[in-house]
This record gives sequence, C-alpha cells and structure tokens, in this order.
Amino acid sequence: MALESISATDTVPMRGKSVFGFLISSPIIAGASLCLLLVIASAILAPLLSPHNPMEMVPALRLKPPSADYPLGTDAFGRDLLSRTLYGGRISLLIGLGAAIISIVIGLAIGLVSGFFRWADAIIMRVMDGLMAIPAILLAIAVVALSGASLQTVLIAIIIPEIPRVVRLVRSVVLTAREEPYVEAAIAMGTSLPKILWRHLMPNTFAPLIVQGTYVCASAILTEAILSFLGAGISPETPTWGNIMAEGRSVFVIKPSLIFVPGFLLSIAILSINLIGDAARDALDPRMKQREGGR
Repeated sequence: MALESISATDTVPMRGKSVFGFLISSPIIAGASLCLLLVIASAILAPLLSPHNPMEMVPALRLKPPSADYPLGTDAFGRDLLSRTLYGGRISLLIGLGAAIISIVIGLAIGLVSGFFRWADAIIMRVMDGLMAIPAILLAIAVVALSGASLQTVLIAIIIPEIPRVVRLVRSVVLTAREEPYVEAAIAMGTSLPKILWRHLMPNTFAPLIVQGTYVCASAILTEAILSFLGAGISPETPTWGNIMAEGRSVFVIKPSLIFVPGFLLSIAILSINLIGDAARDALDPRMKQREGGR
C-alpha cells in the first residue's frame, strides 16, 4: 500500500455498531433516546396535535383551568397552553440544532487552519480567547441588543460564544494528528494541502465533534430559553419555551403550569441530549473502553 493511501480512517478500528444499536445499548440511553424522540415528534407534528392556533388570543378565556377544549388551560392572554408549548418546541429545537451545525462547521474550518498553520495559530487563538473571556449570556444579550430581537439574531448570538469551544477542540486534535507518520509521509510526498486537511486530518475530528455537537445543541436550547426569559430573545408573542415561562412569571401563583409545563419539556430535552452525548463520548473514546476492560 502506498504511503499516500494511508489516512486517519485506517488507524481507527471500526466499532461494528449501528446507530440503532448504540441508542439501545443501555436502558438509560434507550430511555433518553425515546424521550428525545417524543419531544421532537411532538414539535414536528405540532400542527396536527395542537387543538388551537397558538397565537389566537381570547381575553374572555384567560387563565382558564384544563378542560376538554383546552387540555392544559390557557395563559394570561387566553391562548391555549398546549398549542403554544408544542409550537414552542419547534423554535427551541430548531435553534439548538441550527446552532450545533453552524458552530461545528465554522469551528471545524477555523480549527483546522489554527492547528495546521503555526503562523496563524497565535492570531486565531488570541481572538478565540478574547471571545471566551466574555460570559456567553452577556455576549448574546449584547448581540441581540445591537441587532434587534429575531430568530436569526438570537441564533447568531448563541453561535458566537460556541465557536471558540469548537475551535479549541479541533485545534487540539489537529496538533496531535499532524505529528502522526501518515501525515508526515503525505507532506513529504508533496500531497496537496486541501487533500491533507480533508483526507488525513479532518477524519480525526469526527468523533469528538459528534460529542461536542450534542453539548452545543443542549446549551443552545438552554441559552435561548434564558434569553427569552430575560426578555432579550425572540419577540414575546412567538411561542418558545422561554417565552412561555417568561409570561408565566407574573401569574405563577395563579397558574404555575405556565412555567412547569414548558420547563418540564425543556428539562427533558436537555437531559436526554446530554445523556446521549455522554454515551457517545464513552463509545467513541478508546480510553473509556480500556478502563472498562480493566475493571
């Protein structure tokens, strides 16, 4: 076999486990996967499951208790709580997934450059350190305050603090991988730079990025809820879990379900994503396998 044909994928043993097999590998992971699947399904099927328009206000029915027409009651503006909660999951999950994908794509590109080119490493990492020095919530609030509240602005505000974390992860992987014999052999043979980055270095980042992506997704969902709860997120009339809880603060004593219902779904989604991320880390990290084998 020619040296040029050796890549990072040849050095990593195949696990031989399907995605479905991984998700049912333990009762905890199976339960977390099922809960997350139910939350996602309820958000996707919100138009079919919602008994009312989540934006429709009926002042005469404000703060009504659960009934046949309104299974979870109504909020302070007479809107159906069940419908708003189901539709709210669509926005919250969309922001979490979008933030994870975009931050990983951008962080991967910057991290590859920073880890491979030493002359660019110092500049890039000082910029990343500067961004990480600012608390994520304060940075997000500042971005929303400057640009105005909208779905795109909130998404950008959440992505900016997450990019440095992805960059540092990719950079650490690339710094280690670029010293491997197959990378040095590719450089010595005059392999083009894009091919080295794409074929020899980037595959090493897939496993840690999968794990990091789950954490970014959960963090983005929570950050959106915090921003909405503080009044710095998407416009209040838009149904999101954070907006529903923010509106329920003033009537918590009368209607605690306005906070508990969306808060429960928010907690279930974040907990399930984090549990799946922990399991993915254990499955993809060979050191964890060695520790289990040594017990």
